[in-house]
Amino acid sequence: MATQISPASGRDKFVGSAQNRVDGPAKVTGLAKYAGEFTSENLAHGYVVSSAITKGRITAIDSAAAEAVPGVLKVITHENRPSVAGEAEAYQDMVAPPGAPFRALYDETIAFSGQPVALVVAEDFDTARHAASLVKVSYEAQTPHTDIAALQDQSYDPPEKRGGIKTPPKPWGDASAAFDGAPIKVSEQYRIAHEHHNPMEPHASTVVVEDDGTYTVYDKIQGVANTQMYLTNAFGLKPEQVRCLNPYLGGGFGCGLRPQYQLFLAMLAAQDLGRSVRVVLTRDQMWSFTYRPGAIQTVSLGAEKNGVLQSLKHDALHGTSQFEDYQENVVNWSGILYRCDNVELTYRLSKLDTATPGDMRAPGAVTGMFALETAMDELAYATRIDPIQLRITNYTDTDPVEEKPYGSKALKDCFVQGAERFGWAKRTPEPRSMRDGKELVGWGMACGIWEALMMESSAKVTLTADGRLEVGNSTGDIGTGTYTILTQIAADALGLPMDHVTTKLGDTDLAKAPVAGGSWTAASSGTAVMKACRNVAEQAFKLARGLEGSPLANVDFDRIVFSKGRIEAAGDPSRGVALTDVLKASGQDRIEATETANPDKDFAKKYEAYTHSAVFAEVKIDEDLGIVRVTRIVSAIAAGKILNTKTARSQIMGAVVMGIGSALHEESMLDHRLGRFMNRNLGEYHVPSNADIHDIDVIFVEEEDKANPLGVKGVGEIGIVGTAAAISNAVFHATGKRIRDLPITVDKILAA
Repeated sequence: MATQISPASGRDKFVGSAQNRVDGPAKVTGLAKYAGEFTSENLAHGYVVSSAITKGRITAIDSAAAEAVPGVLKVITHENRPSVAGEAEAYQDMVAPPGAPFRALYDETIAFSGQPVALVVAEDFDTARHAASLVKVSYEAQTPHTDIAALQDQSYDPPEKRGGIKTPPKPWGDASAAFDGAPIKVSEQYRIAHEHHNPMEPHASTVVVEDDGTYTVYDKIQGVANTQMYLTNAFGLKPEQVRCLNPYLGGGFGCGLRPQYQLFLAMLAAQDLGRSVRVVLTRDQMWSFTYRPGAIQTVSLGAEKNGVLQSLKHDALHGTSQFEDYQENVVNWSGILYRCDNVELTYRLSKLDTATPGDMRAPGAVTGMFALETAMDELAYATRIDPIQLRITNYTDTDPVEEKPYGSKALKDCFVQGAERFGWAKRTPEPRSMRDGKELVGWGMACGIWEALMMESSAKVTLTADGRLEVGNSTGDIGTGTYTILTQIAADALGLPMDHVTTKLGDTDLAKAPVAGGSWTAASSGTAVMKACRNVAEQAFKLARGLEGSPLANVDFDRIVFSKGRIEAAGDPSRGVALTDVLKASGQDRIEATETANPDKDFAKKYEAYTHSAVFAEVKIDEDLGIVRVTRIVSAIAAGKILNTKTARSQIMGAVVMGIGSALHEESMLDHRLGRFMNRNLGEYHVPSNADIHDIDVIFVEEEDKANPLGVKGVGEIGIVGTAAAISNAVFHATGKRIRDLPITVDKILAA
């Protein structure tokens, strides 16, 4: 079991409280610089030319007109692309799925719509953009296949597991026989559309060529260690030759986990021209890579009349590219959330002529839990059992797959507190039974679940003679508040005010840490900071106790506290010494420590760790027009210790908004004749606006977990999981029409 390692007193001062973001002033004043805003002397600008077809080959490229434009330095295509030293490494990155990662400008083959076919490099951006419009490309087009429904008979089981993805467990019991014999049956197909991440900041890379021949790279990424790994692989460079930075990120949601092709093109041009190059993608080009894959799922539930599950079958199919086997945990959740003796889970892929999909906030769980939790609502109506009671009837405190108890699972408390706050007891169960004037009112609920993960992470802490503390590692703050929570942890650990702590992130020169994703950053980097702070605290205490006439001479480490910049004997503030005096008297200008934190293997052997939620949604629907308003959401979250109630609440609110988008708005529309996403802009790709968002109430249910020393589980993803299902279930309660195809739009409601 993990143990507490903080040297702070038992009374947390900052951790667990609501604190403003320490990076907030830089962001709202414009001082925060993003990947496409860094500059250097003699900076050139690259503009990508995108393919006009989805599948086929390039037969000719005429770049003469573009090259004749004053200020154009070069037009790089597959025909004149310089060779790179790491070609054989296939450009691997740390989150790549099995297969061969896409290689920009590699040959004449076109594998997906919008694929880069040329890079125009010029002295300034406007010249590069104009010249790019003059590049003439001829193609030999082939018929693309992008319709997953038409390719179901060509689906396959992934031949190789993607790192971090669990294959569906082997069936247990006899799900088919149990389903056939069940008194109550539900078996339906559920679909979710393709969705694109659409962060405010487009993907951009600025490669600065230094005088000594090394490179400083500013990249839009959720973890600069991944950028560095990609560049060293692709270009045969050593890590010390490439320093990668990304101190701020204008939204990622998963599309920033992998280096995208603008990074390769910027480095390619910088090496070829021997000068610094920046490449920024357009909003249209942001549709030419990573997205949440659309999926077709079938969920079959068999139950007794009292609601006890007898059979659970969940099958999922989604697409991947022709060159990589992208995978998600889609059906696995169905095997662990409820107790059932007969379970069969299957998951398949189909090859499409698209770019490889990518992780998008709570990948797999958003997809799979929509189907499962909608099916559970259908079962609730079929058995005439309240949806909450049905879930309690099939509740489990043990992971049925791993046959291990959960380290903590406060889902029942989520039901109780969420239902009370929402007013669920006033719900009348019959569809179309609740109204507000001319609007139908619907109340629905659903569960959420997400993995509580921790990854290996390091952190460096430096205490200086002026009593200030610097902490940091290479992970990124993707808007979640990582700068702030690490500052809180460090301030508490050494008893300092938060404004005496500086946190640095997003730099490969800092201690190594994983990409920011998976809701693991707080547990991973937070624990590393705690360990490093303890090391510094022990060093400081040793120096303090060794001072001549030290008031701490006979005090043990476990009997001291760090408070207000001092080391004091617990319970006796008069026996203490200031940290600044300790360093001054010892003649040291600083105390440093770098520590690495790893997941607790002993805990993992005994327990499983997940976050849980209960989501309650109210919708109001114009009966004549079918227009849906989500007027209230109550999201009750069980995620262990909450480090910062303000930033954590913001995380859940943002995730709920994305869940509303998934339920009612977001759909990347593929024209299967062209194999192209057609609504490649923020005018036609609908996301919720302020007018679509009303009351969002977040409850953090008290929960104690020992999966890591901080007791945290992470809140980045859990807020979106189950939200779309709760809204879908509310729509059915309001209208009596079950829409099993997301997003739920006016035409679907009117046609049902």
